[in-house]
This record gives sequence, C-alpha cells and structure tokens, in this order.
Amino acid sequence: MKFDIIITISLKEGMLNPEAEAIRRAIAHLGHTTEHLTTADQFRFVLDAGDKENAEEITRSICERLLANPVIHKYEIEVI
Repeated sequence: MKFDIIITISLKEGMLNPEAEAIRRAIAHLGHTTEHLTTADQFRFVLDAGDKENAEEITRSICERLLANPVIHKYEIEVI
C-alpha cells in the first residue's frame, strides 16, 4: 500500500535557534512584535509499506537514522 508521509522536524525546547531569532528581529524591523517564534523543516513523500503501522515504523527509522539528531531535534510523523 502507498501512504502519504508528512514529517515535521524542529529543535527541542531550550535549543538555540539563530534562524528563528533572525526572523524575529526582521519582523521587529517591520514594526511588529513577536513573543515566541520557532522554525521547523517539513518533509513530504509517498512511502510503499505493508500497512499503516509498518509505514510509521519505517518513517520513524528514517527520522532517527537520517533526518533528525535526537539530541537536539524532536519530530512529528503523520501517515495518511
């Protein structure tokens, strides 16, 4: 079966995020105030797997072995 996969990876709470800080400052230069700004990367693809549980297992392995550093990142997986 084919499953649509959406992975969102972001930094864990407390990790420095220079990209988010630069964006927050740029928004301030536009005259707007933000209190909490974070960034995330999102990956979307179609995965061929036996069932939804297998698709989740494969996707989790992809995250842990390739896309995310478990020390600094958290990730969310959506299997459709």
